[in-house]
Amino acid sequence: MQEVIEKLKQLTGCNFIKLLNSGDSAILCSLYVVKRLNMKLQIPDQGGWLTYQKFPKIFDLDVEEIKTDFGLIKKCSGAVLVCNPAGYFAEQDLKFIKKKAKLMILDVSGSIGKDTGNADIVIGSFSEWKPADLGTGGFFATNNRDYYDCAKELFPALKFEGDHDLLFKKLNNLNARYKMFDNYHWKIKKDLEYFDIIHRNKRGINVVVRYNNENEREKIIDYCNKHGYEYTECPRYIRVLDSAISIEVKRLIE
Repeated sequence: MQEVIEKLKQLTGCNFIKLLNSGDSAILCSLYVVKRLNMKLQIPDQGGWLTYQKFPKIFDLDVEEIKTDFGLIKKCSGAVLVCNPAGYFAEQDLKFIKKKAKLMILDVSGSIGKDTGNADIVIGSFSEWKPADLGTGGFFATNNRDYYDCAKELFPALKFEGDHDLLFKKLNNLNARYKMFDNYHWKIKKDLEYFDIIHRNKRGINVVVRYNNENEREKIIDYCNKHGYEYTECPRYIRVLDSAISIEVKRLIE
């Protein structure tokens, strides 16, 4: 287990790491810190994860859903929960968010090993279709001992039960996974360059394409079927709240 912890320290830049049973548990721990700090929580109005909207109710947190540019955070002030990349398809401006937020909680389920923007708390998932796709587990990380000690109150009920050796291999394979994702991401954007691609110049994993009518929708879906790309239809909170097709590059395996 220790080699996994050391690897996560390297990947997150955090000194205090705890493996947990899921990414949702990591979110729960981070929100517990927000509750103990008596802070207002801000979450994106789209491009986040399902439990961003559900879990704050557990602690009766004061929550504000902030308006975003299709998931990209353009304003924040309190404790902000950030998904990077937004909806798995567009990288956030972490320096801007860190400067504006009082507490930055960064969900790196789709970007583990990349820049954390010096986030106060870093959380992530190792579930299916993540860059480190162990199929189970997650983590809570921070450089603030007080935040770690606070979250530690929940750790006994959220124990990691995955395969440490396999997780270590998955973490060491991240660069290859990102390279594969990157190749498909930009190829798809090139293939569909005449469509309305949301955040077309932003790095990410998935590709989200808006459509204006049924004909465009069918053409995008036909493209996905022809190339064997899985897709989901929007509006969806975890992608965008608009008529669009999210091409799920993160589900590809080579």
